[in-house]
Amino acid sequence: TLVQPEHRIPADHPIRRIKALADAELARLSPVFDRMYADRGRPSIPPERLLKACLLIALYTVRSERQFCEQLDYNLLFRWFLDLGWDEPSFDASTFAKNKERLLAAEVARRFFEGIVAAAKRARLLSAEHFTVDGTLIEAWASLKSFRPRDETPGDRPPPDDPGNPTVNFHGEKRGNATHVSTTDPEAQLARKGGKEAKLCFSAHVVMENRHGLCVALSVGDANPATERTEAVRLLKTLRRRGFRPTTVGGDKGYDTQDFVAQVRALGIAPHVAQHITRHRGSRIDARTIRHPGYTVSQRCRKRIEEIFGWGKTIGGLRKSRYRGRKRTGLWAYFVGSAYNLLRMAKLLPVPVPT
Repeated sequence: TLVQPEHRIPADHPIRRIKALADAELARLSPVFDRMYADRGRPSIPPERLLKACLLIALYTVRSERQFCEQLDYNLLFRWFLDLGWDEPSFDASTFAKNKERLLAAEVARRFFEGIVAAAKRARLLSAEHFTVDGTLIEAWASLKSFRPRDETPGDRPPPDDPGNPTVNFHGEKRGNATHVSTTDPEAQLARKGGKEAKLCFSAHVVMENRHGLCVALSVGDANPATERTEAVRLLKTLRRRGFRPTTVGGDKGYDTQDFVAQVRALGIAPHVAQHITRHRGSRIDARTIRHPGYTVSQRCRKRIEEIFGWGKTIGGLRKSRYRGRKRTGLWAYFVGSAYNLLRMAKLLPVPVPT
């Protein structure tokens, strides 16, 4: 007898709940998909399968879309998750990549992420008032060898000793984002964090709710220290438009600046950020804030945001971008954020009682 993939997936496997949650949100996005695709022309990958394929790539740490298309030929769980029949062919890697351009143009990844957050809110898994902000760096898909002077022309460069891996000597040369740009990815910027070496990067910004540590807002921007604070303020304003009522926001010492604290207080939000006191300056967070018990709670909860960054980089493939450009990197960040939230929701939601 022929055994269906449905019978090979354990009944208590969390992927079953993830699939149910994802299918419910994709059904809500069906009108958006109808506007994306024409009625005529060659058949394309259904957008529902395309989005769920991206979730699988993030959940199972698949290295590339080409590798995923290869695994789809023999992985029963993947075929079951995408509702692919036994006799249906796998995706073509090039078609897979081209169809993602439609998702980028219609902002489907952002809509899907916000829909998952809304589902978590309806299930009462989110705090509507207490949040944490933080940022990290995503290494760009560009080598430091491509970081060349802005006024340099191809004729100024000497012929490479090895076309595949040329030797480049930067000794004694002063390089910076104002004078140099990457020829591979012009949007990437030279940056470093935590005392590590400088690399070409983008910055990722996350807002976490403090009840269960779910990611409720995210963005990808320039690798600039000031961007970390401006994006945090922008994301908090976005949460308000989506029905949240932030009253406190936690953060590390990098957010203890005069402009960030003033902007957050102007929004009616208490800045529960860690104090940064040095010999030359004092903290912008005074006793009016730290005396409240809620400040201690926010400082304890804010460290959980590192779990989002840790999972996104080690499992979701965000340590180094697999795409060029800020928009495409942001597209993948939304998929990783959605996958993280779905995995958390599958564990947090009560298990339905079988009838």
